[in-house]
Amino acid sequence: MKRILNRYIFKEILLVFVFILLILTFVLLMGRTVSLMDLIINKGVRFLDVALLILFLLPSLMVYTIPISLLIATLIGIGRLSSDSEITVMKSSGISLYQLLSPVFILALISFLATAGMSLFLSPAGNMATKDLLFAIAQHKASVGIQERVFNDDFQGILIYANHIPPSGDYLEGVIVSNRRDADNPNTIFAQRAYLISDTANLSMIMRLETGISCSDDVVLGRYKQMAFRTYDVNLQIGTSADAVRQKGHRDMYPAELWKNIKKGDADKRTQMELVIAFYSKIAISFSCLIFPIIALPLAIRPQRSAKSRGFVVGIIIILLYYFLQFGSNSLVEMGKLPPLIGAVGPTVIFLASGLFLFVHAAREKSIALGKIVGRKRGG
Repeated sequence: MKRILNRYIFKEILLVFVFILLILTFVLLMGRTVSLMDLIINKGVRFLDVALLILFLLPSLMVYTIPISLLIATLIGIGRLSSDSEITVMKSSGISLYQLLSPVFILALISFLATAGMSLFLSPAGNMATKDLLFAIAQHKASVGIQERVFNDDFQGILIYANHIPPSGDYLEGVIVSNRRDADNPNTIFAQRAYLISDTANLSMIMRLETGISCSDDVVLGRYKQMAFRTYDVNLQIGTSADAVRQKGHRDMYPAELWKNIKKGDADKRTQMELVIAFYSKIAISFSCLIFPIIALPLAIRPQRSAKSRGFVVGIIIILLYYFLQFGSNSLVEMGKLPPLIGAVGPTVIFLASGLFLFVHAAREKSIALGKIVGRKRGG
């Protein structure tokens, strides 16, 4: 009987959880749809590459959508049972609130493991894979985007003209490069031949010019310079991916890498504080999956018929309070008014204490009520 009941409650919450998880993840992805569609329509990026970008972005999004979905699913699922008086029947059969928690906690444990895996491993890997793919897209676009006898202005501050490109596309002949990045010292380069060289490790692309002349005009000093060269390198800025920071950001690091950089202590104070916050936050965020059901279960058990719609509203309020407290504590840590450990885990501890208080209070209230009923029967 107990196993059947646990399976029934688990299935009730699971269906709502999956539905909300899909909706929330899709809504967050919609915020990036415009830029992704621009890659396909205006930049000529393949649909497969865009699909891979979405796949790499999912772990970073699901770190947040899984705990939120679990909270709202618990409120709606248990709220539905409560509004249909099924919880009342279970209570009258001697089933305690602690027994109702066990199937919910199984789903919470699964969500905890999934969120921890994404926060600690999949999210950093996805962020780095996104950078690499964006660079590969930009590199391919730079390689195929230059056409012979056409002025190409896809590069920031640089105009490129090639008189001839062989079918193999290995090099360019009769090249003119107009560099206007430095407004005070613009220069024009004429070269017999040029090669595109990519540096994947540093996310950069270089155009190596051979046998030519560089002409520059110093606007400030009013001087004209001319220089002959055998080889001349021009760094092509092919987009934000190629201009990305060569070192990993704190969101791109695994916990071991974060801890290693924290121990070094060679970063400036602000960067050091960001590393510490990121380290503790990566660990703390998954524990919200274990705390939210403890808060949601007593709040979901209400006799009102409006419990279904009320569950979603209550869930949104709890989420806003949790993340508002989280962002606020992080700001206090950056200002030096809170230790990093307290700032990172403080909101989680506060919500855990609140959840335990609500849960224990709801469980005791039931036992007291049953005790009064039994006492009256004996007295009668």
